[in-house]
Amino acid sequence: MPGKNCRYDQFSTEKMHTKEQKMQAFGRLLDILDELREKCPWDRKQTNESLRANTIEEVYELSEAIIKNDDDNLKKELGDVLLHIVFYAKIGEEKKRFDMKDICDALCEKLIFRHPHVFGEISVDNSEQVEQNWEQIKLKEKNGNKSVLDGVPASLPSLIKAYRMQDKARNVGFDWTERSQVWDKVREEYSELQQEIDHMNIQEMENEFGDLFFSLINAARLYDINPENALERTNQKFIRRFNYLEENTLKKGRSLKDMTLEEMDEIWNEGKAKGL
Repeated sequence: MPGKNCRYDQFSTEKMHTKEQKMQAFGRLLDILDELREKCPWDRKQTNESLRANTIEEVYELSEAIIKNDDDNLKKELGDVLLHIVFYAKIGEEKKRFDMKDICDALCEKLIFRHPHVFGEISVDNSEQVEQNWEQIKLKEKNGNKSVLDGVPASLPSLIKAYRMQDKARNVGFDWTERSQVWDKVREEYSELQQEIDHMNIQEMENEFGDLFFSLINAARLYDINPENALERTNQKFIRRFNYLEENTLKKGRSLKDMTLEEMDEIWNEGKAKGL
């Protein structure tokens, strides 16, 4: 039987926890980390710098669980990311710089400040207006962004960075009047790339490839497609089909290196027909 503090959604058999239970669970996590920091040699020696690479890895694993729509792994990877957040907070506390309360307080204040349509007197009609207000508000924050693009981390992967820069520029009105106009830009960039390919100018070819990629990312954004998600789905599709090709080649006692492209295409298309 479920505990008396558990409630159930009418559409699910999964238990829903009360706020008190959630707070207790978070407090338990803080207590466990305190004990690990005190008693475990590995946990005790960790620093912000030593954790950084693992944090990046955990976020990528979380991203993979999201892409795969895998709720079990999503819960696990969220826990791993939360552990890192709590760990950084503990290190900050030991340095007497900040603790988890400071982190939560700063986040709450920022959320309230950035949502005047919820906590203030501002009225909005749709999510687009919220995003436009968001960028203007961030420029007014103490120690906030000095420029619209300042909020885009320099270390972001280039594809994601391009998308975020374009999205931020859109929020202050720098965008196409009609989204269909972007295709003229795509064709223009492709034509310029083709000219450099004809001349085999390697440096300019790279420049034009970048311009073409940037314009295609812009097109994706305008049509409400996340290019990172789209590309990763294609990556996963390629992996499935190439694995099928490789497995079925080995079953025939052959090597991919010994096959013609036509023979490989035949098996590839078998996998494609099977929905891989």
